[in-house]
Amino acid sequence: MTELRNIEAELARFRRRVLVASLVVLVAFGLLVARLMFLQIVRHDDLAEQAESNRTAIVPTVPNRGLIEDRNGIILANNYSAYTLEITPSKAGPLEQTIAALAQVVDITPRDRKRFKKLLEESKSFESLPIRTRLSDEEVARFAAQRYRFPGVEIKARLFRNYPFGELASHAIGYIGRINQAEKDRIDDSDDEANYRGTDYIGKLGIEQSYERQLHGTTGVEEMETSAAGRAVRRLASIPATPGDTVKLSIDIRLQKLVEDMYGDRRGALVALDPRTGEVLAFVSKPTFDPNMFVDGIDSDNWQALNESLDKPLLNRALRGTYPPGSTYKPFMALAALETGKRTPQQSIFDPGYFMFGGHKFRDDKEGGHGTVNMYKSIVESCDTYYYMLANDLGVDTIHDHMKPFGFGELTGIDIQGELRGLLPSTEWKRTAYRRADQQKWYAGETISLGIGQGYNHFTVLQLARATAMLVNNGMKIKPHLAKEVIDAVTHKAEPVVHEAPERIDVRPENLAVIKNAMVGVNLQGTSAASFRGAPYTSGGKTGTAQVLEIKQNEKYHASKIAERLRDNALFTAFAPAEDPKIVIAMVVENAGFGAQAAAPMARRIFDYWLLGQYPSEEDIAAVQKAQATTPIGKPRRVQDVPWPPQP
Repeated sequence: MTELRNIEAELARFRRRVLVASLVVLVAFGLLVARLMFLQIVRHDDLAEQAESNRTAIVPTVPNRGLIEDRNGIILANNYSAYTLEITPSKAGPLEQTIAALAQVVDITPRDRKRFKKLLEESKSFESLPIRTRLSDEEVARFAAQRYRFPGVEIKARLFRNYPFGELASHAIGYIGRINQAEKDRIDDSDDEANYRGTDYIGKLGIEQSYERQLHGTTGVEEMETSAAGRAVRRLASIPATPGDTVKLSIDIRLQKLVEDMYGDRRGALVALDPRTGEVLAFVSKPTFDPNMFVDGIDSDNWQALNESLDKPLLNRALRGTYPPGSTYKPFMALAALETGKRTPQQSIFDPGYFMFGGHKFRDDKEGGHGTVNMYKSIVESCDTYYYMLANDLGVDTIHDHMKPFGFGELTGIDIQGELRGLLPSTEWKRTAYRRADQQKWYAGETISLGIGQGYNHFTVLQLARATAMLVNNGMKIKPHLAKEVIDAVTHKAEPVVHEAPERIDVRPENLAVIKNAMVGVNLQGTSAASFRGAPYTSGGKTGTAQVLEIKQNEKYHASKIAERLRDNALFTAFAPAEDPKIVIAMVVENAGFGAQAAAPMARRIFDYWLLGQYPSEEDIAAVQKAQATTPIGKPRRVQDVPWPPQP
């Protein structure tokens, strides 16, 4: 039997389906409209920004780093542009294979590979790292022809720091190097984050580090329109980078060169100051290092050679080397005696050649002693016995209290980082420095050697230079500084670097005059007279010899029988002209023996340079290097007649 279709029922089902479908379509359309409204209205600004960022790219423009000049405008640090071959590890293929293939196109040395490996360990995979720097035009052309073979590898033009005089004054100038993680974290937490986008380098030591803000400049930006593949199509807008400012130093680089030449291969440090202003005229630490080695990232072999050298070329001896001051301490001891009333200038002692204390014989440097000695003679002839007795009479805490105002054991505040305090001992210091009760106690016998600048006394050459400047400049406490002025890169206007105004310490002028007169006697008739004989100006000074190796009571010191690095250090402090000092120096020549023989001759040449405009002969410099000259030999040259720049 044939089933009759229910037309009405089917139509009803059809209408319900159409209605449901219509509702689904309507809801879907509504959702679409709502989504479009959300995207077009609510997220319009955000999406417009994203679209614009897909179309454009913001590229930082690294500024030219500022120059560093000496006081006469001689450039000590500048920049040059060169091509580098760089690999972005995250975009490149297997690195070893990529580098091996690149080596067939451009020359890549084992040193380049080691440096790249070191950079790779310190960087993130998406950072572009140089595998070769300073490519020649021919190498650039060879790589460009085969660039398609090397994804993630490209040629970039970078600015490189250059130190035209290499090792000269490297401890004062410092160097730049790649930003490490600690520095990056510090930058990210500072207001300078945006200013270091696109920058890989930062000042590491010396002026480069301390004046980083002035030297770095302001990073610019370029807004570029890009293709779908991310390639630049055209520049839309730009804000140019502002170059870093020029930092002019107070150092005279010719004087610096002379001092470093006179040291030769010897180790030591020297600081020359203008006692009126605190300007550093020479800042020497020997041996030195070539800061150019750090610009690209130093390789492991060179780093190991510098870091493990017995001569410690990376140690800034002027800033971080601490030494017993030896007899250069005696003028300050004598001043403390005058200030406390423990001695008068005329009061005398008899020196038999030793001082007995607690069954221990403290020997004088002169066999048989100096006889009858007053304060003037004690400084001029450098009588140890006089100062053994004086130290015993003063006591350690009185010595400490009279030395502290002169900056011994205190930071000078010089405008480069890393300075050490040294050690000015006291009973309080010893109580806190040691753990055991017997070590914390100060023994009276420990005071005796303090009088001649030995014992626990350890100071930097910089501290000794500043203290001497205060001694000869009526007690004016100056703050040493290397930077003289900053020259704006845009306006070219020179602004003096603001430093603290000198302040006078509490010391009687008549007592300073007594000490200053005795130091003049040292250079006229005392231990350093041979070096200053015939000088057309009057100067003052004090020689010093400080033990490195302790000599027992029953032994005598024979330099020839002691290993070179255990021999006495030679020290010297000096000022000139005596009537109105314009230059003060403090210096140490490590393991060189007597200050009068190894150090004072160098001071004479420095004063001749600064006061007379004279430069010693080549013959004379060679003799001073070997401690074989006192007064200048050969015909001195005028400073302006000495060839500059120096030939390598």
